[in-house]
Amino acid sequence: MKDKIRVFFTGDCDGFDALRASLAESNEIAVVGTSEQVAAAAAPLAGGHLDCVVHATRSSSFPANDIAAVREQTRASVILVASGGEAASMLEQALEQDVADVLLLPQLTHNVVFAIRKASHARRQLQVAARRGRVITVFSPKGGTGKTVVSTNLAAMLAKNEGRRTLLLDLDLQFGDAAIMLGLEPTKTIYDLVVAPGELDTEKLAGYVTKHQCGVDVLAAPLRPEDAELVVESKVTALIEVARASYDAIIVDTSPFFHGPMLATLDRTDQLLVLCGLDVPTLKNVRLALQTLELLSFPASRIHYVMNRASANVGLKTREVEDGLKVKVGTELPMDRTVQLCVNRGEPAVLAEPRSEFARELATLAKQIAPKIETSKQQLKTKKMLSFARA
Repeated sequence: MKDKIRVFFTGDCDGFDALRASLAESNEIAVVGTSEQVAAAAAPLAGGHLDCVVHATRSSSFPANDIAAVREQTRASVILVASGGEAASMLEQALEQDVADVLLLPQLTHNVVFAIRKASHARRQLQVAARRGRVITVFSPKGGTGKTVVSTNLAAMLAKNEGRRTLLLDLDLQFGDAAIMLGLEPTKTIYDLVVAPGELDTEKLAGYVTKHQCGVDVLAAPLRPEDAELVVESKVTALIEVARASYDAIIVDTSPFFHGPMLATLDRTDQLLVLCGLDVPTLKNVRLALQTLELLSFPASRIHYVMNRASANVGLKTREVEDGLKVKVGTELPMDRTVQLCVNRGEPAVLAEPRSEFARELATLAKQIAPKIETSKQQLKTKKMLSFARA
């Protein structure tokens, strides 16, 4: 038998007792509890175990305070029922306040069951969509170009300044330095995660990350180069999918090779930051990498080119690089002495030296990426309005 929909009842209106009694007899509904006063139901509403809250009101106006009090405790879907003739007038406010449906009593029991089922299903769909984190991969086909500096600082910027739930995933599996650059000494790494018994889920992932004080969760590279062999493509695929359900942004630091884990990451990458440099060997490798990406059918629209350590004193200019590679450089990160000082101190430059030129340019890059992470409120509202229209 499939699981019943777990429902909690709050508030009161004419016919509400009869509705509760009839729903309690439904094979699809599990009545978890009831409380006339929302404030008295804080404990049973919390905990994430509910699928739906049915709130009753005698008021002719939208009970904004009660709905807000419910929302403080649970993200379950909310259905508002009323016994007066004003339910239709509450619809617009209900959309604004994240209420799934408004019903006027009396109603046939099967109609209410259908509304609860629809609201619970829609909430689960929206939660999955909202939790589908954006994968941002930082790549360069040549070592020493500053991938890890950009990865760590970008992750710190998104977490601290943009308020995003951020995971920094170090997939430079043999010689990854992301944890060191953040001043961390992790006791568990991606190696420990992939060899641990049991199925990978969000709770298991949370047990293997190392938290930085700025809010970033770091899943460090293996401590020994030989352990990298066990972090295979299938493990990386599962890891990224699970991480998407927990984080707004997953920043992936990579090695300069197109090996199995990198290919698995590319398949799930929403934005690929390709680091360029103002030196001929790096540009040669970048050109070859772009040819490989084309052979892999990676969408050019997802690639953002970053000129790292840009300087006017090295004999090459960004414009010449753009002409040579036939691409447009979207971000230029300047040569900045404070970056290396911060690396040696184990601090992200964007936090330790927020007024530095490097920090200002990286902040611009972070803001370009951040708006794409969250599903817009207007999109969610449109989906809900369509749901009401189909009811």
